[in-house]
Amino acid sequence: MLSFMLFAFVASITPGPTNILVLSNSARYGLKATLPIILGACFGAAGLVLLVGTGLGQSLAHWPNVQMALQWMGVAWLSYLACQIFRAPAQAIEVAASEKPLGLIGGASLQLINPKTWMMALAVVSVFAGHGAEHQSQVVYLSLVFCLISMPCLGTWALLGAGASRVFRSATAMQRLNQGMALLLLVATWLSVLV
Repeated sequence: MLSFMLFAFVASITPGPTNILVLSNSARYGLKATLPIILGACFGAAGLVLLVGTGLGQSLAHWPNVQMALQWMGVAWLSYLACQIFRAPAQAIEVAASEKPLGLIGGASLQLINPKTWMMALAVVSVFAGHGAEHQSQVVYLSLVFCLISMPCLGTWALLGAGASRVFRSATAMQRLNQGMALLLLVATWLSVLV
């Protein structure tokens, strides 16, 4: 279990599309508004582990073309998000009332298109869940533990974003932060499929 907990920590804390979007949303909308994204992302990732562990992972293993198509659709969507963040107009951290952060459903849905989360779920099930009679209960247990470990990891990224908003107060500084986060999102997205 210790090796799985270390794996879950590393998978959750290392930069990836979800971490970058949590940081960016926290810098833009504040820590409190980012909490639903964090919860959604954690529940979404745990749900994906459950889904993969209960048979979807084996189905995808038999249909590599479907798996590849899902992966590239996720890369395309995350690349589009990175372009939107990069091209956002220069503005100070003041957020208009009509602007809304990603939210709980958005955070959970992000996991379905995040190649890093799919690879993590496949790794959890194939490496840590075993193959015996206790496979299903082990998958449930691992998904719960992963969820609990990923919450403080994503919370750390949200705190970094909230701190960044204090540093990047001007419109130009905020635009540079957005552009930096967009480039990181793009790199993290493409690294997850090329490495």
